[in-house]
Amino acid sequence: MNPSHPQQRSQLKVLNRRVFGSGVAAASIGLIAAPALAQTSNAPKLRLGVIGCGGRGTWIAKLFAAHGGYEVVAAADYFEDRVNSFGDALKVSASRRHTGLSGYKKMLDDPHLDAVAIESPPYFHPQQAEDAVEAGKHVYLAKPIAVDVPGCKSVEQSGKKATAKGLCFLVDFQTRANTYFQEAIKQVHEGAVGKFAFGESTYHAGIPWKGQIVAAASGTPEDQLRAWGLNRILSGDIITEQNIHTLDVASWIMNAAPESAFGTGGQKVRDFGSCWDTFSVIFNYADNIGITFSSRQFDGHGSEPEGIRNRMFGSEGVLETAYGGQVQIRGEHAYEGGSSPGIFKEGAVTNIATFYDQIQNKDCSNSTVPESVRSNLTTILGRTAAYQGRVVTWKEIMQNAEPWLINLTGLKT
Repeated sequence: MNPSHPQQRSQLKVLNRRVFGSGVAAASIGLIAAPALAQTSNAPKLRLGVIGCGGRGTWIAKLFAAHGGYEVVAAADYFEDRVNSFGDALKVSASRRHTGLSGYKKMLDDPHLDAVAIESPPYFHPQQAEDAVEAGKHVYLAKPIAVDVPGCKSVEQSGKKATAKGLCFLVDFQTRANTYFQEAIKQVHEGAVGKFAFGESTYHAGIPWKGQIVAAASGTPEDQLRAWGLNRILSGDIITEQNIHTLDVASWIMNAAPESAFGTGGQKVRDFGSCWDTFSVIFNYADNIGITFSSRQFDGHGSEPEGIRNRMFGSEGVLETAYGGQVQIRGEHAYEGGSSPGIFKEGAVTNIATFYDQIQNKDCSNSTVPESVRSNLTTILGRTAAYQGRVVTWKEIMQNAEPWLINLTGLKT
């Protein structure tokens, strides 16, 4: 992704602004669904509720509405101003606007609600997804799915339970919905780059969440929630909340979990919030294949390349991918691929259409859940290794995982 290109720079900024209470607008992204994916007016409409009514929640709710197959009928958010702004924009009745930490449960009690889109801070995703499946609702879940290993395991179980109950459960990764990524990685799995040698995974961007800095400094319970993007526990830190985009592509390429990781990082530049602003990790896969990963969230002063990028080097070629940029294979079995500068919106539109089709066709295989769990756990492995400054194994995090907990005292239920 080229930060000097206005459209791609906008996508990087919007990517960093999914909010449950930050109130950051996402108006710079168009809200008209692709015509090929829109539904006819006489198609059955699914009644949708949205949990998390900040900038990302409002933006994606409008994409659901533009699809034509959904009717956004309910909203839940801790903050009343957020849910009312959302409700006014989406024409949700006052009786179906719910606030407080457990307001979403009242929404789930509605027997007429078919599905929910969960766009809240990642800390809350596992419980909200579990409750939604228990209530018999189809689930559209934002990434990351969780901030800790127990949360990942919970979402994995919710996905299985959804399948058993005949419910659809889709995790929203834009790259996995993109035809260039799909075809390139399919060819890699078929041997297009030969035997893997090593890989690279990067996420370099500027400072996100600027609108949350003042709230992050106050320390009050509600401001802590408003500044969730700068809170390590609520967000999962940048490696889980945002860098997961590039680590998911690495996981997709490898089609396996790493065996171990070693890393470092810290809060090197920023002096606000509890999240780190840089990570550097080496992931070790089977056959001693290493993938080096680095991320930053501070000014790169014009250095290139920016954005979300992956490379996989093999004995016969190289796979190169860029979120919003070129996807291609170089070498003996070249694939020209292409560029998708609108991937941020286009991926969501495609996933929304897929979710609708799966529900209508009763396709409850829910294949996005296991791969999303693996990618999320990969970020946690790297995060743990960096926090502790030592080699950490996959087996270790799976066996010794402890939940991340935050004190919510003082917040209204």
